[in-house]
Amino acid sequence: MERDFIKELGYKALDNRLKRISDRMSHDTRKFFKEIEIDIEPSWHLVFKLLQENDVITMVEIAEQLGYTHPSMVVMLKKMTAKGYLVSEKDTIDKRKQNIKLAQKSIDLLPELEQIWHSCENAIYKMLDKDLSIIKHLDEIEESLRVI
Repeated sequence: MERDFIKELGYKALDNRLKRISDRMSHDTRKFFKEIEIDIEPSWHLVFKLLQENDVITMVEIAEQLGYTHPSMVVMLKKMTAKGYLVSEKDTIDKRKQNIKLAQKSIDLLPELEQIWHSCENAIYKMLDKDLSIIKHLDEIEESLRVI
């Protein structure tokens, strides 16, 4: 087996380790979507889920609720809109705001996506061996980083 320098560093390379895990999960999910011919990005599922709960929501509210930067949210939402998954309209009262909602294409695809997401959630749950204490630790890490 090849040397794994990041793993050897332990907690000193935590950010790299989390990034590597995230990249691998995104890569595998992207590959799966390509195989089943669904043209979406893995990171979009959070936007879909948020918009399922809110008929219309502003771009700023999406960024705030997901904890993403406004510029990265603009890029993601533009891609989703360009591919026909979202509808973006200027707010009738405040023209600076962009109101976002699911396009019919997304609404039609949601039942299939829900099944996929459910399968992914089950796979992660099994990988964690049903021990969700890692979530508590991630919460604590995020909270600590907010204070800094």
